Amino acid sequence: MASPARPLVAALPMQSPELVVPLPMQRPERQLRDLRPALVFLSGELIAVPIPLEREEVILGRALGADVRINDYKASRRHAKVAKVLNETTKLFDYVLTDFGSRNGTYLNGERISEVILQNGDKITIGEHILRFDLLDEIDREYQRQIHRLISHDDLTGLLSSRSFFSELRRETARAKVEGMPICVLMMDIDFFKNVNDTYGHLTGSKTIEEIGACIMDCVRAGDAAARFGGEEFAAFLLDAEITQALVAAERIREIIEKTEFSVIRQGRPASKHHVTMSIGISSFPDDSKDPIELVEMADSALYRAKREGRNRVCAYRELTQEELSRQLPPRHE
Repeated sequence: MASPARPLVAALPMQSPELVVPLPMQRPERQLRDLRPALVFLSGELIAVPIPLEREEVILGRALGADVRINDYKASRRHAKVAKVLNETTKLFDYVLTDFGSRNGTYLNGERISEVILQNGDKITIGEHILRFDLLDEIDREYQRQIHRLISHDDLTGLLSSRSFFSELRRETARAKVEGMPICVLMMDIDFFKNVNDTYGHLTGSKTIEEIGACIMDCVRAGDAAARFGGEEFAAFLLDAEITQALVAAERIREIIEKTEFSVIRQGRPASKHHVTMSIGISSFPDDSKDPIELVEMADSALYRAKREGRNRVCAYRELTQEELSRQLPPRHE
């Protein structure tokens, strides 16, 4: 009788050794202290912007005075707060989200809350806006800032995108209504820009747009905003500027563009220079309109009047009164 086949691998005696389960990696206390809490917008006008939670208490809401302003009609003026509270057990700070009894509520990870301790990665919903509570190191914070810049700025000129421009203009006109501050909107367009592309090529055209963006940024002061609307069209708004001051600022931009020698690109390198001119239209808040969209449309209408009247000039949306023309106003400085 044949013997049974031998197993290929001999059976080992059963043992019950103690299983060694690795403990979760402990983050050194120094690294924990290097992490800083922030609210990061996942939607809305400030998408990807990290808002540091460095104060004892941070107010979220629609009010102009809120620490984190949420421009959303579903948000209450004082909607919620995030407070820093020392945890006696861990000796580290907890961050507590508290709803102020808002009309539409504050939601954490989809559930309505009144008060809760935030955990890393929690998502807060207020109106149509979503924010995430994150513990970020400096690399994380810089990454979020770069993401926001890519989203909100034109990659060729570094100016604001049209979407970001409208967001900023809405915010500033809302503030101006409260503070009684004048604002002027400029719409700008390069004259005969198609000729630049046709004569020198699209590389030169792109370089010209980039250099004009730099000229505009040099002419506006801190607090003002400038944007590329697409193609050869630009926009800016000037804070705390009367119409006569805006005319002076716009004329300065027009004159600098006219006098600047822009690069002609040959084989990837600057080879010579060329010139362009710019037409500019202006509207003013609150005299022309208090609505930000209408202000842009009015400035655009003035821009096309400048085109019709011969280009390379500045036009206001309406004829200025003698009182406005004779009013002595100081020039706007940086």
